[in-house]
Amino acid sequence: MRRSIAYPLVALGAVGSTLFVAAPALAHGYVSSPPSRQALCASGAVANCGQIQFEPQSVEGPKGLKSCDGGVAGFSVLADESRNWPAKAVGKTVSFTWVMTARHRTSNWEYFIGGKKVATVDGGNAQPDAVVTHDIDLGAFPGRQKVLAVWNIGDTANAFYSCIDLNVGGGAGSGTTPPTTAPAPTTPAVTTAPTAAPTTGAPAPAKDGKAWAPGVTYRTGDEVTYEGVRYRCRQGHSSIRSWEPSIFTLALWLPL
Repeated sequence: MRRSIAYPLVALGAVGSTLFVAAPALAHGYVSSPPSRQALCASGAVANCGQIQFEPQSVEGPKGLKSCDGGVAGFSVLADESRNWPAKAVGKTVSFTWVMTARHRTSNWEYFIGGKKVATVDGGNAQPDAVVTHDIDLGAFPGRQKVLAVWNIGDTANAFYSCIDLNVGGGAGSGTTPPTTAPAPTTPAVTTAPTAAPTTGAPAPAKDGKAWAPGVTYRTGDEVTYEGVRYRCRQGHSSIRSWEPSIFTLALWLPL
């Protein structure tokens, strides 16, 4: 298993919340790659997600749950199997990347398919890096699968939950979350944030040297400008509002 190395963020508040937040100080963490359901909502790749599109980091609930929404009614869209969630084609070994916006001491991370635990990664009750990657062998689960990834906190009774839909081995196959509806319409999704222009459609590819923008897929090494400062991407991700380079300096972006 591989843990990526990232410089720590400036200390962020670690206050649990299921309410809308405009800044990441009250947020926590989630799987950004392969894109979890909340990542798809935040990027606009899946439309009409409600509140979760603004705070994908905040799916927090008691430890021991097996739900995509962490038992939070406001995030119930994440457990709606009728939405035909896009499944990412992957190989047998999958690299799951967590982005932590408040780095709680960690008991462990767990990965489940169909209620069966497929992997546990020990957190040593230590504060994790701002970006952490685990390589998980899913070779025994070919085809379409829903992976439940759980981040168990070491200093609270809670955990953070992310569901990731995959085609393991790259084929459509059959698995725990077969599509139940026709494909989502191709009309671009629209997400809005206070005092900002809406983000529309699926993330667009980045263009090197352009101004940072939400709703863009940035790759490691891409360069952007933001508020007169040039930055290089340190960790590939799909951008959302409140992830501006000046906020996630050294976690996602390196000033040049």
